Amino acid sequence: MQRPRFLPDDFTLALLAVVTLASVWPAQGAVAQAFEWITTAAIALLFFMHGAKLSRSAVLAGLGHWRLHLLVVALTFVLFPVLGLLLKPVLVWSLSPELALGMLFLCTLPATVQSAIAFTAMGRGNVAAAVCSASASSLIGVFVTPFLVSWLVVPGGVSGAGAWDAVIRIMEQLLLPFVLGQLAQPWIGGWVKRHAVAVRRVDQSSILLVVYTAFSAAVMEGLWSRVPWPMLLALGLVCTVLLVLVLLISTWASRRLGFSKEDEVTIVFCGSKKSLASGVPMAKVLFAAPVVGMMLLPVMVFHQIQLMVCAVMAQRYGRRPE
Repeated sequence: MQRPRFLPDDFTLALLAVVTLASVWPAQGAVAQAFEWITTAAIALLFFMHGAKLSRSAVLAGLGHWRLHLLVVALTFVLFPVLGLLLKPVLVWSLSPELALGMLFLCTLPATVQSAIAFTAMGRGNVAAAVCSASASSLIGVFVTPFLVSWLVVPGGVSGAGAWDAVIRIMEQLLLPFVLGQLAQPWIGGWVKRHAVAVRRVDQSSILLVVYTAFSAAVMEGLWSRVPWPMLLALGLVCTVLLVLVLLISTWASRRLGFSKEDEVTIVFCGSKKSLASGVPMAKVLFAAPVVGMMLLPVMVFHQIQLMVCAVMAQRYGRRPE
């Protein structure tokens, strides 16, 4: 039986199911603590697999496009925060204070890796440069995101002894497993690529675990009593406006600066993405447990919108003449 077109992809359905489960049966007490340990281990495994999967040759092939990488970094860590600041009055007026901060947190995150590369390949863009640029964005985000959060989201409010402590904790949870995976890549890289489906399941399962844990804590704090349906619709509209602005500016900038069509595809898809895979564990480190669910809701909504919009754009890019 053919899948109905109106249905979202399986991962989106799984995310909705996990949010529903956390709303009905939130993890509490010892169970919640056990889930915390499991999700920490799953995230470490996730980034270890990312490091093992990333080909050294692909990285070296993409490193030469420094102008492209600088533009992607500027879009990810400069344009998004600036747009967040410009839209802040609208966010404060249309959303709750927690969701408005979640939108600003979204603007500080690094780009995605998997979907940016997949859409670049679908749109017949520069895949080698996409691999290098998206991966570099994730690594740069380990250092930059905590400082952007302390400046843009919660001035002086990053948990712990400050932004440097947050950087260290994120490096321990994300960067260290990634580096270990890179060191092991010559021995297990081939196995990881041959079992790409299993790796993707690890990737998605770790995100689902963290979302369940985060939303359980948020539900215990009265999440859904503070987010009525009109506000959810407003959140979707704000996320759409932010994405459209970035897509228009990234397309205009790539053409204005004289990049080829292949490089334009890479810039548009790498520069407009925000990573749910990185945002979830970063939120766990940067914010207190009761507010993590609210901070992640804009990231989840933006993630689904960017996937749907960029899938259509990638198909249109892919149909262009040779």
